[in-house]
Amino acid sequence: MQQEIRFCTTKDGVRIAYAVVGSGPPLVKSPNWMSHLEYEWESPVWRHWWQELARDYTVIRFDQRGSGLSDWNVAEASFESWVSDLEAVVEATAVDQFALLGISQGGAVAIDYAVRHPEKLTRLILYGAYSRGRVKRGEPVSELEATMTLMRQGWGRDNPAYRMLFTSQFMPGATLEQMQWFNELQRISTNGENAAHVQAIGSHIDILDRLPLVRTPTLVLHATGDQRVNFNEGRQLASLIPNARLVPLESQNHLTLADEPAWEKLIANVRHFMATGQPLPELPGRTEMPEADAGQLTPREVEVLRLMAEGRSNQEIASELVISINTVTNHVKNILGKTETANRTEAAAFAHRHGLTTTRN
Repeated sequence: MQQEIRFCTTKDGVRIAYAVVGSGPPLVKSPNWMSHLEYEWESPVWRHWWQELARDYTVIRFDQRGSGLSDWNVAEASFESWVSDLEAVVEATAVDQFALLGISQGGAVAIDYAVRHPEKLTRLILYGAYSRGRVKRGEPVSELEATMTLMRQGWGRDNPAYRMLFTSQFMPGATLEQMQWFNELQRISTNGENAAHVQAIGSHIDILDRLPLVRTPTLVLHATGDQRVNFNEGRQLASLIPNARLVPLESQNHLTLADEPAWEKLIANVRHFMATGQPLPELPGRTEMPEADAGQLTPREVEVLRLMAEGRSNQEIASELVISINTVTNHVKNILGKTETANRTEAAAFAHRHGLTTTRN
């Protein structure tokens, strides 16, 4: 399987490199962080994404302005220009309707595009995404400025120590080989000044008010232990985008790697969602209780019981399931009655006996 690299020109004259590979319904990826179409294709960090998706879909992805094979020296780089670059690639490929994939900062770009062009999209898939950048989420501006200074000074050096800061956040569970590949991807994808500018733009993204305006069927995938973008950001997307579905992934990596169990769950849910508009009805790693033994628990009560068995408080359960504490309290009361248990400890034991707890890989 070989990708074909092409070029298009934006309205403001920037040349954008994009790649097309695979066959089947079109799946367009919005731009995120640093990218390099050729290097990613060979990388153990990214190649499983594009090669696996290209088995079933025509995958279209591109290097955003200022990085990869696209023009590096540009007059404007902004969130608005990122969305415009996506519009230019879609126009160049002449796809009528397509699914849109947004990863990390690319999620915000994808959401904004979905609101502007609802007639173009069949599906919206968001992975490790957020609606507000780090500064908008409360990170001190001084930390952003320190990060940008570090980028400007050390990004292009042969010594990867500077870039390792970001690699360790993106993939704390990566092998040495994977980390080395990602370090090199950052180095060759752009220069320090462009990297710092991208960091500044991404940190000030705020499209929170756009979320309720999305009309496209949406799947949100997010690692529960994501070190770069907290799981709460994915939960927020799923709660504010109408009818969006959230699929938690058991991983600490911002980028899911090929050898993780989370990857199999991710790709299975993407395929099912592309075909049906729904995530997989039964999450891998969980078993169902025979109905007669489950005390007639509702699906939501089963989820609450599973979290109770993990030792979660009502507040934590409310945050996890995006419901109120009062609603959790009522669920707990119903669970104790239906399972004929006197307290949370007995309810947890009931869950363990009957296979209602999460299987850890």
